[in-house]
Parts: sequence; structure tokens; C-alpha cells
Amino acid sequence: MARALINVPPKAKRGQVIEIKTLISHIMETGFRHDNNGQPIPRDIITELRCTYNGEEIFRASLYPAIAANPFLTFHTVATESGTLSFHWTGDNGFEVTEEAQIVVE
Repeated sequence: MARALINVPPKAKRGQVIEIKTLISHIMETGFRHDNNGQPIPRDIITELRCTYNGEEIFRASLYPAIAANPFLTFHTVATESGTLSFHWTGDNGFEVTEEAQIVVE
């Protein structure tokens, strides 16, 4: 089971550039390795992270087999209004995780 950690400042001034950090723990498998019997181990990776700010997409990243087992991504946005940042990770084998964080803009 995956666990997501999100770091969003709880408060910001209108127009301020804020830093957003995300980390998701996930057992990743590239699909290039073989088990003890020589059988390929199926690929199981996170393939995308999308972030919306009050419903508007502000960040999207496509991830590939070379990504770390626990992807840590940092990005920036401008604080425009109070609201919700929603983070949605998708991946192989129907993997989906959604987390939210609130921000107050003064």
C-alpha cells in the first residue's frame, strides 16, 4: 500500500511563490528484472502525478521506469486564493492515490 506525504505551506500572501513537496512510498518494479526462476517480474510503477489548485491543473509529471522507488517531487506555484490543492498519483495495475492539502491566502 502506498503512503503519500505532502508539504504545502498552511498560509501564504497573495501573489507569493510557494514551494510544494510531495513524496509517495510505493514498491516499484521496473519490469526489467527476473525472479529466481528466470521469469520477468511485471512492471509496477507510478506513471503520473497531477496537482490541481481549486480544480485547475497547475502541475503534471509523467514518470518512467527509471524513477526512484519512492518518488520525491518538488515544484512551485503562485498563491492566488485560499483553497484546496489536490494531488492524484496513477500507475500500473490500477494504482491510484489522491491526497489533499489546504492553504489560506491572505
